[in-house]
Amino acid sequence: MAATKRLFKIYIVAMLLLSVGLPLRAAHIIGGVITYECLGGGNYRFTLKIYRDCFGGGAPFDSAPGSPLQGTVTVYKGNSSAPFKNIELSGPSITNILPNISNPCLVAPPNVCVEEGVYQFNLNLPTTNESYHVVYQRCCRNNSISNLVDPGETGATYYIQLTKEAQALCNNSPTFNDFPPVAICTGEPINFDHSANSNDPGQGEVLKYELCNPFVGGGTDQTNATQPFGVAPNPDLPPPYGFVTFSTPYSSTYPLSANPALTIDENTGFLTGVPNVVGQFVVGVCVKEYRNGVLISEVRRDFQFNVAKCDPTVIADIKEDEIVTLQGQEYYVVNVCGPQVVEFDNQSFQQQYINSYSWNFNIKGVDTTLSVWDAKLLFPDTGTYYGSLKVNPGLTCGDTVFIQVNVFPGITADFTFDYDTCRAGPVTFNDLSESGAGPGSIVAWDWDFGDGKKTSEQNPIHIYQVPGQLPVTLMIRDSNDCAGLKTKTIQYFPVPELLVVAPSEFIGCLPADIYFDNLSYPVDEQYDITWDFGDGSGSTEVSPLHTYTTLGTFTVSLNIVSPLGCQIDTTWEDLITVLPSPVADFTYFPDQLSNLQPTASFTDQSIEAIKWKWSFGNSGISIEQNPVYTFPDTGLQAVVLVVFHESGCTDTTIQYLDVVPEVRYFLPNAFTPNGDGTNDGFRGNGSLEGATGFSLSIWNRYGEKLFETDDPNLAWNGRKDNTGKLAPQGVYVVLVNFKGPRGEPFKYKGYATLIK
Repeated sequence: MAATKRLFKIYIVAMLLLSVGLPLRAAHIIGGVITYECLGGGNYRFTLKIYRDCFGGGAPFDSAPGSPLQGTVTVYKGNSSAPFKNIELSGPSITNILPNISNPCLVAPPNVCVEEGVYQFNLNLPTTNESYHVVYQRCCRNNSISNLVDPGETGATYYIQLTKEAQALCNNSPTFNDFPPVAICTGEPINFDHSANSNDPGQGEVLKYELCNPFVGGGTDQTNATQPFGVAPNPDLPPPYGFVTFSTPYSSTYPLSANPALTIDENTGFLTGVPNVVGQFVVGVCVKEYRNGVLISEVRRDFQFNVAKCDPTVIADIKEDEIVTLQGQEYYVVNVCGPQVVEFDNQSFQQQYINSYSWNFNIKGVDTTLSVWDAKLLFPDTGTYYGSLKVNPGLTCGDTVFIQVNVFPGITADFTFDYDTCRAGPVTFNDLSESGAGPGSIVAWDWDFGDGKKTSEQNPIHIYQVPGQLPVTLMIRDSNDCAGLKTKTIQYFPVPELLVVAPSEFIGCLPADIYFDNLSYPVDEQYDITWDFGDGSGSTEVSPLHTYTTLGTFTVSLNIVSPLGCQIDTTWEDLITVLPSPVADFTYFPDQLSNLQPTASFTDQSIEAIKWKWSFGNSGISIEQNPVYTFPDTGLQAVVLVVFHESGCTDTTIQYLDVVPEVRYFLPNAFTPNGDGTNDGFRGNGSLEGATGFSLSIWNRYGEKLFETDDPNLAWNGRKDNTGKLAPQGVYVVLVNFKGPRGEPFKYKGYATLIK
């Protein structure tokens, strides 16, 4: 019951982690920032960082492998609306940024992850008295954003101005030191250092921070890249740029619901606040760089903050026997029997988020505290003790489990047994167990007799079917659920009380194979066993197999001596009777049969037979002594003869006859194709039953083939291919090929004399 409750509690936490997370389908661009580095001589290296959700299969980074969109950065000079330069971006380097929550007791939902795509490109921008405007625009933001009006139709502009002052000074723009938290927990303070590095040490620069309004940009038309309608405009629009529209009650200075509100220290860039509403919120943070009181650059970071309900991962738990509620407080109960050192199994969830733990007990008026994962404590006397386990004490997510230890009186299992060690019989067991809880407190006995048999009686009587050194175990349990265990070994080697074998009587034919099944118990190979089969032979096996090869009636005896020296024997008078048997045998003529000669004469050669039964394959039977049989088919035939003795005993023999499929074929030597109806055609004669692949061809002396057929019944009429003019009188070569019924080849060569 307690384990079920604990698993249920963990299950609820796991479900909360999944159910209160952020939408899984958010996979659009969620933020970005542009910075620059002066390389000298009018050369600058720009770094564009774009952020998107990892999950959901949304828009990939522009110019990345597999993306249908080409990302561009456009440079405008001064107040001109004509692009000064337009750069196509190469694919970005991409890094996963996982949630980093400082509180060890909290864990973010599993569906929060951000990818950072970093583009770098170099530009030569000659020093002028005008500003350069470097811009990248992209649609769209996540539909699930909470603080914008129509966020799915709202794009972003990531922009930086290279002022004339910055050009003159070869200034490097500030860069933010750390990445904002990917996930923020409701109810947990934000303490994030959002400061930046001026990247111009020793120049006396001052950085000022503020929450600012992100820019909009890009359109929703995926079919073209023209401004301002394209998803990734090419070229990007010139300044000035409009701001995103916050939904009520949000604004650039109140971008998410928090108490205290989200603020950033003007001088340090330290971001603070306590969010209290779950959602996704667009936040803008600007850092302005001043030198000698003159603004020389401004970096605007546009980012989506994911505020989630982060649930505690820490739950105090121990391995308990049961859970009880006392005066409204839940206690995890550990029961032990007898004063002893108790080992507590800490099963708190989840250990990787637990930084500290403390066990606290009051034992006989003395407070004991241990700071170990699994505690061991001595409870010196019976009684009830109370304590607790605290995990992460002092933290908001810390948890406590209250513990009750019941030390019950000890319990001891014991028993005796009694039996006749020489002659098999019942074994009597006597329970001697004791419980400190008092007389009558033992409520259960579980006996295991060591032979696979068990009982729950207190004082059982058991009959063993097997001998051996048998371990007998008694487990007892008292009213406090305390258990005791005792095992003793019985040297159980008596001889059987009665010797019993099967068969109890046998009358059979010579030779007689008899299995003597020793049904006596207990007995096994450890005993000295002597069989006398009455025919001059014997055995030392427990249950032997013996073959009688002589006629007669036999008395069988068995003697058994146990490993302890006890003995028993029995004699079974005239147990086995072996009767005479005939001997079956026969011959046949002729030795070789075929389809042309399928009849055989069988001659009985049996000894002491008075009746006969013949079986000829599957085709016939006979009860004659010397039958004659004609086989209706070719092939291997099993001929079985069963003969009968006047004692009723039988004998059987079997022989296999091969009825060979025989082929006979002859070629004539002349024919007269004169149309008189006599000997007008030339063909072979004979028996071709079962033959295959027949071919007959006739050739003249010049090697010309005049006739060929695969039909053994088709004759040559003396004309080429049996048509046209009659061939000249003379001698022609005849070739015949075929295979016999069993695949053997036949080849014939002869001569056909054509007589006119």
